[in-house]
Amino acid sequence: MFGTTYYHSLIKKYVTLFGTLFNDIWINRTDGDGNTKHSLKIPLSYSPREQFLARIQGNPELTKPFSIVLPRMGFEIDSITYAPDRKLPTINKFKKVDYSTNEDVRKYQYNPVPYDITFTLSIFVKNTEDGTMIVEQILPYFTPEWTTTVQLISDPNITLDIPLILNSVSQSDNYEISFEDRRIQIWDLNFTMKGFFFGPTKRQGVIKLANVNFMDATLFDEIIDAVGNVDPIARVTVYPGQDANGNATTDANNTVDKSEISKDENWNYIVDIDDPLWG
Repeated sequence: MFGTTYYHSLIKKYVTLFGTLFNDIWINRTDGDGNTKHSLKIPLSYSPREQFLARIQGNPELTKPFSIVLPRMGFEIDSITYAPDRKLPTINKFKKVDYSTNEDVRKYQYNPVPYDITFTLSIFVKNTEDGTMIVEQILPYFTPEWTTTVQLISDPNITLDIPLILNSVSQSDNYEISFEDRRIQIWDLNFTMKGFFFGPTKRQGVIKLANVNFMDATLFDEIIDAVGNVDPIARVTVYPGQDANGNATTDANNTVDKSEISKDENWNYIVDIDDPLWG
C-alpha cells in the first residue's frame, strides 16, 4: 500500500502478549479436609466465544472429547480503534546505527500511531467455585492496568511499555436449561490494550555536506521576476576535514574526501565562505 510493502507482525505480537498473561493459571482440587488432591491448569485458546459455546454444548459437527473439557478459557479481539489522546508529533523519530553494514547509515522510524485494542477473555466453568478461583487470580494484578515492556520493532530496536486495562467483569449462568443440557457459567473480562502501529523502516545517510546560500532581502522581488536567475550574495559550505594520517584538520587543501571520513573518527569542520564582503 502507498508504494511500500512491510509487515511488523504487531497484531500477532499483541495477541501473543495478551495470551501469555493468562496462559499459566491453575486451580486446585481439594478433598473434604481442604487438602489438595490435584492441580489443574486451565487451557487457553484464541477463539470466538460462540465457537466455544457450540463445542461445550456438544455440537455434532465438532469433536465430542472437546465438549467435556471444563473449565477452560478463550479470548478474542473485539475492536481496534484510533486513540487521538495518545498521538505524539509524527515527525519525531526512533533512530539506530547499522554497524553491520554501514555505520554512516541510520535506520529510523517515525512516531507510531496509537490504537486501542479491546479484548474479551471468557472463562467457561461448570462449578461456581472454579470460576471464582480463576477470576480471583486475575483481578489483583489490574489496578486497573498491567503494563508490559514489549519489543515491537526489531530493526531498528524499538521497545515500548504497553498497558493493558481491565474495563469490566461480568458473569452469566444459564439456569433455564433442560436436564440433557450442560450447565455453563461464563465470566467475561473486557480489556483495552494501548497499542501502537508503525510504518515502514526508513534509511538515511549521515549528512556530510551542508550548503547555505544567503540572499539580499531587497532582491526578493527581482528574484521572483527573474525566475530565480539572481545569484546569492554569499555561500557557506561546511564539511568534515581529516588529513591522510587520520588527524582532524580545518585545511581544505589537506583533507581526504568526505566519503572516506566516518562519524566516529577524528575530524574537524571545514568552513568555506564565498562572500566578497567577508574576504
